Parts: sequence; C-alpha cells; structure tokens
Amino acid sequence: MAKILDTVPVWDWGFFTEPKPCVIAGPCSAESEEQLMRTAAGLKEQGIHMFRAGIWKPRTHPGCFEGVGVPGLKWMQKVKQELGMKICTEVASEKHVYECLKYGVDLVWIGARTTGNPFLVQEIADALRDTDIPVLVKNPMNPDLDLWIGALERLNSAGVRKLGAIHRGFSSYEKTRYRNVPQWQVAVELRSRYPELSIFVDPSHMGGKREYLAEISQKSLDLGFEGLMVESHCDPSCALSDAGQQLVPDDLGKLLASLVVRTPDIADAARETIEQLRAQIDVIDENLLYALGSRMKISRQIGQYKKDNNIAIVQANRWDSLLAAVVEKGSSYGLDEQFVRNLFNLIHDASVQTQNEL
Repeated sequence: MAKILDTVPVWDWGFFTEPKPCVIAGPCSAESEEQLMRTAAGLKEQGIHMFRAGIWKPRTHPGCFEGVGVPGLKWMQKVKQELGMKICTEVASEKHVYECLKYGVDLVWIGARTTGNPFLVQEIADALRDTDIPVLVKNPMNPDLDLWIGALERLNSAGVRKLGAIHRGFSSYEKTRYRNVPQWQVAVELRSRYPELSIFVDPSHMGGKREYLAEISQKSLDLGFEGLMVESHCDPSCALSDAGQQLVPDDLGKLLASLVVRTPDIADAARETIEQLRAQIDVIDENLLYALGSRMKISRQIGQYKKDNNIAIVQANRWDSLLAAVVEKGSSYGLDEQFVRNLFNLIHDASVQTQNEL
C-alpha cells in the first residue's frame, strides 16, 4: 500500500493564483539567448509567469540535439532578472539539481525516462533534501502507477512537500492518434488515491501535434486537474526539437482563452462533481472502444486463418468455456450475470459476422 503523501497544494507555492489552470509554458529546448528572451516576452504578454525550457534533453538516439547545458541556465537567469518571470527546467541527475540551484531555478521537474529509474530518482531526491524548491514528476514511459507513486514517495521522504505530478501519456508500440496514449484512468486513479496532490497535464507531449493541444487541455480541466505544461516557441518552424507540437505565444494565449474553466463557487460544487465524474466515464468509454476495436482486429486475423485452413467459424465448445469464464470474472467485479452474458453474446455475434464477411 502506498504511503500517505505530505504535500502542499500548488496554490500555496507562491507561483500561481486561482482559478485554475496553473500554466507553465516555454520552448521544448533552450536554443539561444535571443530565442528564450523573445519567447518569454511573448508569454508574459499572455499573462504567463512560469517559464519553462529544456536545458538537458535526453534523446532516444545519440547524435540528436541534446540541449545546450549550463549556458542555457544563464539565459534562463536573464529571463528571470529582466522579465520578472519564474523559471523551471527538467533535471535527470544530482549534477543537474546543483546547477539549477546555483542559477536560481524556481521549479524543477523529473522527466518520464528518469521517473522509471528509482536509482536516479533517489539521487535527485537526496540532492533536493533541505531545499524548498517545488518538484513535478512526470509519469513513467509505461502505465505503471506504482512506479510513478514510488518516485513521488522518494521525493516526499526527502522533505519535498511542494510536490506535484505531470501526466504526459504513455508510449505505445501501436500507431495511435496521439503521440502518447492518454490512458486518463491512470491519472484519475492517482487523483483518487491522493486528492491533495496537484496534477498538471502536458498536452504537448501527449498530443505530439499542435492540432490536438486544445482538446487535450480541455479534457484535463474537465477531469479537475490543476495545471497545464505547454510548449511554446517564438518560431516553431526553426525549433531544434519537437517543432510540430509547439505554439507561438499568441496562439497559446488564444488556446487558453478558449478553455472552459468551471467556477469553484460552493453553489456549483455539485454540478462540478457530476461533470468530473462524467468526464471519468468518458475516459472509460474511450478505453472500452479501444479495447473492442483491438479485439475485433484479432477476430479478423483468426477469421482469415480459419478461411485459409478451411476451419469452421463457430467453435461451440470454445465459446461456451469463454462465456462461463467471463461471467465468473464479471461477478468478481460486481456485474450482473445476465448483463455480462448479453454483452458478450453481442460481441461474439459481431465477431462471427466479421469472420463471415471474409
């Protein structure tokens, strides 16, 4: 069982004010002093005060742009001094933490690749011990909630109380609509276990394309999450990393203005709760449709094999044993037996029809 997290709500970090969302924005990578200053100035005009930029960029393949390193922290420091913005970046080692502290970085986050490595997370947690710097933890590459929670626990055990999570979706071998599969139910479960934990959503990495940022951002607000981390670049066409998912500051301002944020008034509390529960149902329904689509693909493969080998489509004994198994399993989830029978008979009929069409 996970430990209880002793955390401070994001509204008490001194960076953000209600109503939500809290917004962190800036380029995927720090590329030059001019690029950072132009982007930061544009974001400040949109009312954004927390500026992000990647200083060290862990890439899948060597030889790609892997960040400018420490010189970028000097540029970030200039953003802070001349524009009065708060600054934040990703850390992946003890050395990164010490460099950030040296240059007055206000907030750090741990990336998905690092979250999946408890040794690195512990190293970072030890380096942050006795500091007051807020830390956000991205979900690991794969949908492992315990691994995500374990990283949060390590930081919390080191005394980090200004602690939050970032949901950026999960890698998938299959080609999907988004760059990373949202699997919102994982973040919803994290919120269920730790209601006081502040959760941000990263629509840029989840969507992978500018066209998806608005819908993902709105979904995150509908689910009741507090913040957004969005990538913005003064000239995305020239970006050295993730060009297709970055917005110019003006377009980011338009996106944020289009979002529907429910008021936190007590009179609206019941409606907000219902809407958030409905949003959770929407997530589950989307997962059901994805699972059914995957099942039907396999049914078509089986149908092709049966056709090629002259095997009968319906295998009565196989279906009887499968139905008995799902009825028993459904009972363990509190589902009515007749409901499960009706549902799976419909699924089976659709599968048989698909195979007949072959």
